[in-house]
Amino acid sequence: MRNTQEEINKLLNEIACEYNVKKLQSKPNKTTCKKPPKPGAAQGNCPFEGAMVALGPITDAVHLVHGPVGCTRNPWGSRGSLSSSSELYQMGFSTDLSENEIIFGGEKKLEKSILHIAQRYNPAAIFVYSTCVTALIGDDIESVCKKATNQVGIPVVYINAPGFLGSKNLGNRIAGEALLDYVVGTAEPEFTTPFDINIIGDYNVAGEIWNILPLLQKLGIRVLSKITGDARYQEICYAHRAKLNVVICSNVSLKMAQTMQERYGIPYIEESFFGIENMNSCLRNIAAAFGDQYLQERTEWLIAEETAALDIALAPYRSQLQGKRIVLYSGGVKSWSVILAAKDLGMKVVATSDRKNTQDEKVKIKELLGQDGMVLAKGGPKALLQVIEDMNADILVAGASNQYTAIKARIPFLDINHERHHAYAGYAGMVEMAREFYEALYSPVWKQVRQPAPWE
Repeated sequence: MRNTQEEINKLLNEIACEYNVKKLQSKPNKTTCKKPPKPGAAQGNCPFEGAMVALGPITDAVHLVHGPVGCTRNPWGSRGSLSSSSELYQMGFSTDLSENEIIFGGEKKLEKSILHIAQRYNPAAIFVYSTCVTALIGDDIESVCKKATNQVGIPVVYINAPGFLGSKNLGNRIAGEALLDYVVGTAEPEFTTPFDINIIGDYNVAGEIWNILPLLQKLGIRVLSKITGDARYQEICYAHRAKLNVVICSNVSLKMAQTMQERYGIPYIEESFFGIENMNSCLRNIAAAFGDQYLQERTEWLIAEETAALDIALAPYRSQLQGKRIVLYSGGVKSWSVILAAKDLGMKVVATSDRKNTQDEKVKIKELLGQDGMVLAKGGPKALLQVIEDMNADILVAGASNQYTAIKARIPFLDINHERHHAYAGYAGMVEMAREFYEALYSPVWKQVRQPAPWE
């Protein structure tokens, strides 16, 4: 896949992009987001990182990084995407280019690496990622992958997402485009059912998809393909036979769902698995999309059964969490869905961010926060500390890199991003979230650290 400027612009095509609102009003067909990068500002990791995050959870494939060994990383470990069977995705593979290959080219070493991997590990597929170095020296990686596919008899998919192209989100979309062009539609399932769906944009962080699958199975809904949490390569090949796409992270997955609707006529809905209200709405919307009355009745029975059991499980936590104030600093779907999850526990999000959100999600955030809530356009320790103080927050909920900010503010911290080890999705995830909130807020350490120092 050759990422020309035209192709990159297509991948950046996002109708709800805040930089396109004015354009959208006057020219609805021209919606490409062309926000220029700020000199000296971080871009939120690089496209290579985004592509690895998006495709890494395909567990029976090898992910080969074509570049210096320093580019190789551990996406499953840093993101916490878990597998129910194959552990092949947990191994790191690199062509380990040296100065010699950088001068004379690394194509021969890449070909040799692919042949070695196919012979020794026999993966379902090999994804080959370009890096800044191999893109700059001009290696024809695409030709090597095509030749290797014929030689080894397994798919070798080229992911052209070198770091200098742009942001991490662009890498997510490049990965999705590669799946659409080279994987989806290349195989057929053994059978189909009237209630086959794909889940797009969930990466099974901390095993969250395992909280959702049993609920869908009780309703007779089959998840045909998971893109890509705990996925197998083969299931993505026949994702085009699903009857509905359920999009979890709109900012990075909506383009893929829109393309599948255009190519295969598969409708999509945008949902969240966080919180009781969101989960109930998700199940109802899936059932409504199929238009089957009996399925909708079963859905209501399941919701009533699950929420009744959940009320009992959450009762002791709600009494302790009532009225606690949260500063939420995350991105994407979590920026708004955790607001509803906190409400289900009797807590209140007093400030949240609107990073990596579509325009519709930003409107939803403001509605959920109310007039007294604060929307953070920018973070950073200094800004977060000021917000914590101004809003009289009891706890900071953010990514792991912000835990030190919470320690400085002498308040508890809860990790909500991809490094976490606790699954918060679904009804079972709500109990886990309540438990984590309770243990963080009522740890005896906070009483000690808030006391004046002996010399004060």
